[in-house]
Amino acid sequence: MSTRLAAALGAVALLAAVLAGPARAHEGHDHGAAQPPVSKTIAPRGEAFSDAFELVAIPRDGTLTLFLDRFRTNEPVTGATIEVETPEGPRTASATPGGGYTLPTPWLSRPGRHDLVATVTAGDAVDVLPVTVTVPADAGAAIPAEPAAARAALARVSEVARGVRQRLGAGDPILVGAVAVAFLLGVLVTALARGRRGVPTAALIAVGITLVLGTAAFAHGDDDREAPVRGAALTGTRPAAPSASDLAQRLPDGSVFVPKPTQRLLALRTTMTEQGSFHRSVELPGRIIPDPNASGVVQSSVGGRLSPPPSGLFPRLGTRVRKGEVLATVTPPIQAVDVSDMRQTQGDLDQQISIVERRVDRYRRLALTGAVAQTQLDDALAELKGLQDRRTALDRIRREPEPLVAPVDGVVAQAAAVAGQMATPGQMVFQVVDPGRLWVEALSFDALAAAQDATARLADGRTLKLAYQGSGLADRNQAIPVQFAVQGDASGLRVGQFVTVLAGTDTEQAGLALPRAAVVRAGNGQDVVYEHTTAERFEARPVRVEPLDGGRVLVAEGVGPGTRVVTQGAELLDQVR
Repeated sequence: MSTRLAAALGAVALLAAVLAGPARAHEGHDHGAAQPPVSKTIAPRGEAFSDAFELVAIPRDGTLTLFLDRFRTNEPVTGATIEVETPEGPRTASATPGGGYTLPTPWLSRPGRHDLVATVTAGDAVDVLPVTVTVPADAGAAIPAEPAAARAALARVSEVARGVRQRLGAGDPILVGAVAVAFLLGVLVTALARGRRGVPTAALIAVGITLVLGTAAFAHGDDDREAPVRGAALTGTRPAAPSASDLAQRLPDGSVFVPKPTQRLLALRTTMTEQGSFHRSVELPGRIIPDPNASGVVQSSVGGRLSPPPSGLFPRLGTRVRKGEVLATVTPPIQAVDVSDMRQTQGDLDQQISIVERRVDRYRRLALTGAVAQTQLDDALAELKGLQDRRTALDRIRREPEPLVAPVDGVVAQAAAVAGQMATPGQMVFQVVDPGRLWVEALSFDALAAAQDATARLADGRTLKLAYQGSGLADRNQAIPVQFAVQGDASGLRVGQFVTVLAGTDTEQAGLALPRAAVVRAGNGQDVVYEHTTAERFEARPVRVEPLDGGRVLVAEGVGPGTRVVTQGAELLDQVR
């Protein structure tokens, strides 16, 4: 008998809890206990790799999309043939414009584990890659109604108990009356229980009336909105989960998930690290200087007024000139005293020329009769010619300016010529530089041996190969000047441009050589590289680096050999959140 009483009381309690749900659902609130769905933003996929290839398979909407890359470099493989063994037999995937491959696979819509075998043929390389794709059950399927109803009932009972305490404390007359009635019914039930007659039925009726009265006491206002809330609590279905979409994101463990299509957009490239021994390098501040054998300056030897060349225009910056070409002219000023002296000298010369000319005429007539020797006539002619040359030189000094000519072939690197400007002796008017022959001068605080493997790094990341030319014996600002010649293409360089010179020394050290672009600065200021752990996952590895040359750094600690490290696109990868 006690068992049936307990069962009856449990049923009534469950019924009252369900009925109490709509009574407390008022003013737009839903106190249901339905759990929010877990958001899945990564679609199911499968991966496979070998020494040559890396394959990613993504099923979606009855189509299997395949992405094939080189394992070591992460370069997309296009133009390959991929044959997949499916339950329907072997099928060949077709290439897509985006660099992937697709294959119709309607049977992949069924949840479960699907084992595939892909045969890849790319050029002379043939590889077999087994791929396993696990399709989870539909996230939006309905959940059983009974567990949801039981959880909702327990939540309703808790809400009712809390509401009773609040309203009793506020002195609600309706609730006080309901409690009094329930007390009287409890006395009746106790009497019946002692008589052992109709105990289950009486208890069921008493408890049911008590809870219904309590429920009615709480049912107030906005009753029209109770039905939808009750339906949501009893249906037992979970809202459909959002459809999976492949988005680059940083996972809770700190690793970065980047789907293959995004890797193609970011042009991510990797390399396999290898242990090696390298000469230790030192960084030196330097600047670009012209080659002293292929450059020169144009200066005025005497002071004077600048004038344009015969072409009428001064050469502009960057103008290519030839050796011996006139770039400007300098007209020396003549003082008043000098003008007086020149005029006196000019008069004396004119007088002497007139006397000698008459003497030459007389000697010519007398030479015909033999009265004057031919030698006397020749001496008079020579004296006349010398006087005429002196007179011509004096006129030329007054009229002709000094030409300023280019000393070498090249381009005008500096120009300070303005028409009418007074140039002082020794003032530089033009600098001509051959842009194909430039040097780098660095300052070293230690004596360096002949560094044949030196390189220079520019501010934009470019590197220049340098050939050692020599070092000075005299200190300059407590440092030793070291000069290098730029090898190869020197286009875009400017005289005076600052560079960083990395010169090798005789000291050797072991480590991993990586491009400078592979090392990024994390938010905490630490240098990190990104390891390509799986096909679409990257993990940041803190490293300690040292300079190696203009384009590479030496990783001394942090990663070991045989690790795939991102060498291109690491900066973009570090921005993924």
